[in-house]
Amino acid sequence: MRDVDLFVGVTSIAADDSWADRGEHRFGAYWASAGFGALTGGAEVRRDVLARLLPRLAIGARCELTDRFLRVRGTRAVYKIHLGSGNILMEPDDAYLCIVPGRRGARVTLPFDDDERLSLILSKAFLLAADDKITDATILRQLPR
Repeated sequence: MRDVDLFVGVTSIAADDSWADRGEHRFGAYWASAGFGALTGGAEVRRDVLARLLPRLAIGARCELTDRFLRVRGTRAVYKIHLGSGNILMEPDDAYLCIVPGRRGARVTLPFDDDERLSLILSKAFLLAADDKITDATILRQLPR
């Protein structure tokens, strides 16, 4: 069942931050639901792993787990990273923040798991915890001043 959950999660349009056909399309509601909705079984396992891992990380004090999100306190904003999709909302108005992994493959490598989504979530959490050091113009345009 974990393999089926992984297949569905990876092939879903909700997992694609760069999905271009979001607008007024019939799948827009699905994307919002899957991108920020209830967690799948795999995402619940991911939440349990994060609960054990976060206290040991340098950014642990800046993070909090909720039912569906990893909340990260940056200098510029508070971010909510969805534990299922890795999508990001910014508090207080839940504005969407699009951060697409670069082609260079910079990501947190985990020695104990093959969950690429967990690696992506941790990479985003480290980036957003130090949001005052972000230099990427595409990301900076989306952040509050």
